[in-house]
Amino acid sequence: MQSVARQVRCANRLGTPVQFRIASSCLQWQCQRRAASYYNPLQWIQEKFAPKARKADPVEEKKRGEQEKQGQQSVFEAAVSHEKRARPKTTSAESAPTDIKKKATEHKYSTANFKISHRKLNMIGRQISGKPIDHAIVQMQFSEKRATSRIKSMLATAKLHATAYKNMDPSKLIVSEAWVTKGPKQLKRLEPRGRGKFGIRVHPDSRMHVILREGKTFEQLKKEQRERRLRRIVSAGLVREDVPLRNPARTWQCVSL
Repeated sequence: MQSVARQVRCANRLGTPVQFRIASSCLQWQCQRRAASYYNPLQWIQEKFAPKARKADPVEEKKRGEQEKQGQQSVFEAAVSHEKRARPKTTSAESAPTDIKKKATEHKYSTANFKISHRKLNMIGRQISGKPIDHAIVQMQFSEKRATSRIKSMLATAKLHATAYKNMDPSKLIVSEAWVTKGPKQLKRLEPRGRGKFGIRVHPDSRMHVILREGKTFEQLKKEQRERRLRRIVSAGLVREDVPLRNPARTWQCVSL
């Protein structure tokens, strides 16, 4: 036994070094925790699925080109390549939209049904019909009738909608048409009379409709009126006629100067 132990010692001094394995579970757990701290699955998911610019692979492009020449592409790839070839080149003038929106010629607006007689409201309609929109608003502002405040608000809203939504010129807007309609439901109430009799009193409601159109401005109308008056003035002839007076006045009549 002593000889065998001596031989083993000599072999250890002269031969390969002896390897020792650490079988402690505590050290293995510490190594696993240290390795796990360097691996973060959330970071891997973020790097894997983050949006990146697609890089063109020259090998795949070359392979796809060879397949296209040989006709071995799939149905979808062939359709995409065919659309790219068949798509014509458009200039900047052709790419511009060609549809032009038609300009609106009129704008209709109306009030809601409110409690007023259609006869009274029709008188207000005749007052603003045919006037420029600004003059009609001024008429409603200084009128003493009860319904004019509501009509003034309606005209201002109609002017705003016509200029904002239909691109109409506010300086040329006129109240081209104005008419009144009765409401759908007119309240009827009993009115007691003498000797046990009664009557039916109708509480009417009505509404006003207007149509705004672009017409001539106040300056244009004034200019045309002046031209009409000038055309009525007939100038004297270039050479006056040397004729006696026609229908001479009596000498004894008094002539007022």
